[in-house]
Amino acid sequence: MGNRAAAERRRRLHNPGGFERLHRRCKDVFPQQIEGVKLVINKNLSQHFQLSLHCSHLTFLGQGQYRVRLTFLINDNSQDVDSGNFPLLVGEMDSSGSLNAQCVLLLAERIRAKAAFQTQQDKFLTWQFDSEYRGDNFTASVTLGNPDIINQSAIVVGHFLQSVTQNLVLGGEIVYHRRPNEEGAILTLAGKYATPQWIATLNIGRGGAHVSYYHRANDQVQVGVEFEASSQTQETVFSFGYQLDLSEANMVFRGSLDSNWVVGGVLEKKLAPLPLTFALGAFMDHMKGKFQYGFSVTVC
Repeated sequence: MGNRAAAERRRRLHNPGGFERLHRRCKDVFPQQIEGVKLVINKNLSQHFQLSLHCSHLTFLGQGQYRVRLTFLINDNSQDVDSGNFPLLVGEMDSSGSLNAQCVLLLAERIRAKAAFQTQQDKFLTWQFDSEYRGDNFTASVTLGNPDIINQSAIVVGHFLQSVTQNLVLGGEIVYHRRPNEEGAILTLAGKYATPQWIATLNIGRGGAHVSYYHRANDQVQVGVEFEASSQTQETVFSFGYQLDLSEANMVFRGSLDSNWVVGGVLEKKLAPLPLTFALGAFMDHMKGKFQYGFSVTVC
């Protein structure tokens, strides 16, 4: 009876998702900086192809930059890697000729593989290969970054997350790097406790600590708090963010304040029935006396 009850509890546990998404819910509350003018056009060319054109960073004093993103999906036009739609091919090129590309494949029912690389004009910057296994109540993944057989250098990252209870997730990350005359490893422990109203997450290791707390007060108000400390740079940052959803007016406002006295906010407005979203943002760095502002228009 005891073994049967323990097996039943394990079956009821959920998959914790990917390690990189631990702090995702809290980060979504914070606004993204907007500078100058940004135009985003998303167009579904067919059931499997989607084209996205970004005209961004058109500052009033500098030259604009352009990015073209093409997505190919076998099953449908969803771009959510966690949705289970594979294979997924994404390529993005900017006005300088730099390219970002990735390919996500489903090798088996629970095994995903991804290859990604980034170039700066005609030079390779990074390339990496990922493999992830998602069980009923755990996720394990391995990443190989910038492998160089000639120079005998590479970066290997391992992740593991386990759902202990319906609310608690525990796991860790180990990063091993090797280069000529240098090698080392950094271990980071992670934990997340989630309820329908709030989520608390902690990453701590030799490299530093990252703590976040997300709370949903009601249907209109969400708040998030983050604390990040790095042992390498000897810097700590405390940030507070909030999100106000005004559904009747089709508006969303996100604001933030951190310990470096950077204050910012972004207001998004859906111009229904038109397929347009208008965003206006401003950020002020009081320590450096720097002010950034801009607006963006998204066409879907």
